Amino acid sequence: MYEKLVAYASQQLEIDADDITPDTTFASLGIDSLDIVEMIMDLETELGVELEMEDQKITTFQELADFIDSKVN
Repeated sequence: MYEKLVAYASQQLEIDADDITPDTTFASLGIDSLDIVEMIMDLETELGVELEMEDQKITTFQELADFIDSKVN
């Protein structure tokens, strides 16, 4: 899932994939909450799952990947 998130950020948000590590925060790359919501909605559609993010404190790519993995598996 982590690789999928990096690919998404690279393509949709025009961020160089080399700038992203598992510990990279969304804020450090200028990714705002609207970008994250859009990414989550796209992933929900692609994966066929609903990802409730309301109470989650997710700030890094790896945290988001782990959260999605927990919902998909």
